[in-house]
Amino acid sequence: MTQLQTLFGWIGDATWGWALIPFLVILGGTFTLISGFVQLRFFGRMWGVLSEGGDRQGGVSSREALLVSVGGRVGGGNIAGVAVAITLGGPGAVFWMWVVALIGMATSLFECALAQLYKRGEPDGTFRGGPAQYIIHGLGAHFNWLAILYAICLLASFGLGFSAFQGNTVAVAAQDSLGLDPILVGAGLALVTLVIVFGGIKRIARVSDVIIPIMAIGYIVLALAVIVLNITEVPAALWTIVANAVGLEEAVGGGVGAAVAQGMRRGLFSNEAGLGSAPNVAAAAAVPHPISQGIVQSLSVFIDTMIICTCTAMVILLGDVYVPGATDVDGVALTQQSLVDHLGSWAQYFLTGAVLLFAFSSIIYNYYLGETALSVLWDNGIARVLLRLAVPMVVFLGAAAPGATAVFFFSDPLMGLLALVNLLALTMLFPVGLRLLNDYRRQLRAGAVEPVLEIEDYADLDIDRAAWAVPARTRPLG
Repeated sequence: MTQLQTLFGWIGDATWGWALIPFLVILGGTFTLISGFVQLRFFGRMWGVLSEGGDRQGGVSSREALLVSVGGRVGGGNIAGVAVAITLGGPGAVFWMWVVALIGMATSLFECALAQLYKRGEPDGTFRGGPAQYIIHGLGAHFNWLAILYAICLLASFGLGFSAFQGNTVAVAAQDSLGLDPILVGAGLALVTLVIVFGGIKRIARVSDVIIPIMAIGYIVLALAVIVLNITEVPAALWTIVANAVGLEEAVGGGVGAAVAQGMRRGLFSNEAGLGSAPNVAAAAAVPHPISQGIVQSLSVFIDTMIICTCTAMVILLGDVYVPGATDVDGVALTQQSLVDHLGSWAQYFLTGAVLLFAFSSIIYNYYLGETALSVLWDNGIARVLLRLAVPMVVFLGAAAPGATAVFFFSDPLMGLLALVNLLALTMLFPVGLRLLNDYRRQLRAGAVEPVLEIEDYADLDIDRAAWAVPARTRPLG
């Protein structure tokens, strides 16, 4: 066990410690520049695509795929992670979270568009895809080993390890605020998880369609109430964020360096752009063109960081609980105490409810990622049933025995490794992604209201033609 811990510790240092963040930032910046700031050019369409009808061919709609992704991205990183970033990096860390999100929107667009392009049809009429599929079908059979490595990392980290962590988060929050027995909480959570995951992606999407708007809108409304109550202090708070970010003021030791490091790390961990997780959900949507879903998933990054993380930052910085340089109160406790400081003791119960919904949405999201990974490693009904039984058991383990979550020490290092694999694949497949983007733009210039993927234009690629059985040409020829 000691040797394993040492090995995974080395993997974590090699990925999160020095390789991953520069790779993500440089690649995202390159995508942004070469695409002509696509995330800004299509910002209006990000919202418009959500109104389109989905389920054209049996898959989930764009809106449902977005909400599942938001449910996975939005979680502890938006509540506790922002607080940790501010505690260790100062208010300037928030600025660098914004920068990483704006860059990451381009990365997310391309990785999710590629997942759509190379998706495969399932017997039940749904679709499945993601980095493993675009490695196999986009890079060729000689890269199958890379897809298998990715799938193993995805299954172990998201499918199992992080599910235990989320179960623990729910149990601890319920025990601290409501006094509930973690074993009972774990049993109830495991049972609900079991019912939902046995319904597959369609049931997961329907549940997300209900709980994600409730939790996100509720939390945003609460934060807006805090902002309105302290509206005269908002300009000063924003100035503090910018001044700390560029070195005009210093809140913690390390100055700008600490702000950059914490902001980028926490931002990337929160929005997951480039990590290779969200594309697995994006591939499940039925859309007319891969870029359509890429645009929608880019919006997911914006919602996660630019809206929800900013709400948390305002709640903390507009209150009196946060003391620059102090580390005795951080994480979710800093956010919770700041809410109580603004709104009264009832706010801590609301935050507990938000944490419960955030964690639960992440659990069902993580399960689907695990199922997608399993389809690459062992694609049959027995394997899927075993996973659907295993995930609720892991959730119960994490909730009922907090100390047991230490056995999932491999999760963070493996997430870093799968991110590097995904970024390597994105680098090699970027010309294909750019080809999709140029096709999308060309159709818009020719007068198409909604561009459609013309399968004959991509006959040279290994694409599942049945998954793109779209109606006859609807765009003008140009």
